[in-house]
Amino acid sequence: MCMTIYDSFSIQNRVTLYQGDCLEFLKTIPDESVTLVVTSPPYNIGKEYEKKVSLEIYYKWQEKVIQECYRILKNNGSICWEVGNYVSNGEITPLDIYLYPIFNSLNLHLRNRIIWEFGHGLHCSKRFSGRYETILWFTKTDDYIFNLDSVRVPQKYPNKRYFKGPKKGELSCNPLGKNPSDVWDIPNVKSNHIEKTIHPCQFPIELMERFVLSMTNKDDIVFDPFMGVGTTAIAALMHDRKAAGSELEKKYVEVAKERIIAAENGTLQMRPMGRPVFDPKAKDDYIPPETIAFPSEEQLQLTLLQKEVIYK
Repeated sequence: MCMTIYDSFSIQNRVTLYQGDCLEFLKTIPDESVTLVVTSPPYNIGKEYEKKVSLEIYYKWQEKVIQECYRILKNNGSICWEVGNYVSNGEITPLDIYLYPIFNSLNLHLRNRIIWEFGHGLHCSKRFSGRYETILWFTKTDDYIFNLDSVRVPQKYPNKRYFKGPKKGELSCNPLGKNPSDVWDIPNVKSNHIEKTIHPCQFPIELMERFVLSMTNKDDIVFDPFMGVGTTAIAALMHDRKAAGSELEKKYVEVAKERIIAAENGTLQMRPMGRPVFDPKAKDDYIPPETIAFPSEEQLQLTLLQKEVIYK
């Protein structure tokens, strides 16, 4: 299967990947063209793809990028800005708090401050090891796309039912699953992750899928100004959206193209969306669901009645 990956923007393109500065690429995109901007910019910590500068210079640069992203965003669209901490001499600066005033000055509406937690990362000796990053989700207006049913997760107690009242015996939870909340436990891409490439700070596809599915509809354009190795584009294309983005490093662009084509051909290795987080140490303690003895309806009702008496 052949796919054309364009290097200049058009709303007709299925995928556009520009190699170069994101501000230069943004200038070529018309106002109100994209439905979702989702990205993780450099954190100004001296990774191989960035030059470490003062926080003031970093802030001004981010402001220009965010303003341009706001310009190209449709009125029913969203911006999701994923960041961690700027670290200097062992002291951290939370970048989401530092950057929030830029979004606020554009009258964007903060819907959630999402915590992405993960189990692996660098180990610290003089402070607690960092195991989360944050995503600021903003909408341009109050009339925005949000497809909750597309990203529901399994209920903790899927068979729980009302034990009294007019709904007695009916399921008391949504059969499609529960709201995933604003704390997401999704493994990050480390050395043994199936999706790992040469990029040192790579997004898991599953993380991007959740944004794409919940905040866009079919054929909408998803834009990532810091595309890296193409994870955002892959998530968009997998779910019949269009993708556009830019990446400064040529070697990452080449990997992104290879991954996008592999995804289109169905040969890209990836972690399936919704797979439970695997703990190798707990392997011997795994209990197949079919062997678990669930309490009967009568036992559940008795327990709930006992709680009513206690709390009265």
